[in-house]
Amino acid sequence: MADHAARLGDDAARTAPPPVGEGALMSARDRRYAMFLLLLIYTFNFLDRQVINILAEPIKVELGLADWQIGVMTGLAFALLYSVLGIPIARVAEHGDRPRIIALSVLIWSSFTVACSFVTNFWQLVLARFGVGVGEAGCTPPAHSLISDYMPREKRASGLAFYAMGTPLGSLLGMALGGVIADAYGWRAAFLAAGAPGLLLAILAATTLHEPRRKLRAALAAKAAQRPKFADACRELATKRTFWLIAFAAAVQAFVTYGQTAFTASFFLRSHAAELASLGAAFGLKSAGFLGIALGLTSGLAGILGAVLGGRLSDRLIAKDLRAHVYLPAVFAGLALPFVVSAMLVPSAVLAIFLLAGAAFLNTAWFGPVYASIQGLVRPQTRATAAAVLLFILNLIGLGFGPLAVGAISDLLATSGGMGAAEGLRWAKIIGELVIVVSIVLFGLAARTIRDETVS
Repeated sequence: MADHAARLGDDAARTAPPPVGEGALMSARDRRYAMFLLLLIYTFNFLDRQVINILAEPIKVELGLADWQIGVMTGLAFALLYSVLGIPIARVAEHGDRPRIIALSVLIWSSFTVACSFVTNFWQLVLARFGVGVGEAGCTPPAHSLISDYMPREKRASGLAFYAMGTPLGSLLGMALGGVIADAYGWRAAFLAAGAPGLLLAILAATTLHEPRRKLRAALAAKAAQRPKFADACRELATKRTFWLIAFAAAVQAFVTYGQTAFTASFFLRSHAAELASLGAAFGLKSAGFLGIALGLTSGLAGILGAVLGGRLSDRLIAKDLRAHVYLPAVFAGLALPFVVSAMLVPSAVLAIFLLAGAAFLNTAWFGPVYASIQGLVRPQTRATAAAVLLFILNLIGLGFGPLAVGAISDLLATSGGMGAAEGLRWAKIIGELVIVVSIVLFGLAARTIRDETVS
């Protein structure tokens, strides 16, 4: 394994373009602007993906849906094309203009988010969510590749963690604004408000985001014949046992997390309806508006803090031991489990909200080390493809089947189990959370090989 890694490292040195991540072709000011714009884009990427969670109950009531159908519309409908298209888009990103790919993607997903506001039945909503997935597939693989060019190796984990703050930020805004707008104007207006800003972001990405390759076009053209084909990239990944262990560990973690978040608002509205109504009235809000703001602020801010501190801690510990790439996510996952289970069982909605904030902190702290580990396991020319394969596995298993599994178990417990809608969902979420043990084991196995297989 070590000899193979060394050979790949030599290949990378011969074929990689100049080290733009060291700042040779980009000023610090341009880098900061690019990072903040990518963060903003990813925030709306996740907002448009997740706003449906706070809207699930009113959509369920108006369209007459079962919990398994909520699982499909929040997860599987989005994840299918999102996961599949990520790989071919990443291959284009390996040599194409990444800012323009991102801009087109923003335009597509924002338009389909707006289209969600006009649906009249379940299948129309599924088709609109397919479209959102098509657009969002073109965001993260080229963004990860860009960030890996922008940042020096020793700051790569924190750079990717900064970008990953879009997950909690998007969740914060989606829950808070989605709940308030839905209470005031209905769930259709919430989709309109979520999708419209993306049109401006698409213009900004296309016209102002820096592509290092524009200054390296001659060098890249000279090396075009040496660019790895998709089959070569797959063969490289096939040799990386660590990559597959990390990918499936992250997929299981996503399965658990997406399964939880898809039904968090539904859980509170079913199990704590009276308390939420009372709390909302004290602030002049309805239940969904209060819940969206409360969850957005607590879990959203905790998630942002987790992403930032997780990235910085990762940079520090990874510099001493590459195994921190996988040790940290395993520890964070284990610590999050009791927070989530306790939140499902406590009688107080307020206490449950704060317990979930603790889980949100831990569930975002793994982003930096995991994404950075994948970028370091392959040559620079294969990074976008590696990111896309990771996201394919992570989102197909996690986002595609996490919400569907929790919804199906909830329906089964509510009907055949005789628990009713509220208790059935409570125990479905607890059962789903326990699956995190599988992720912890896989991260532990990856620790055995990551030092030998890291090349950059």
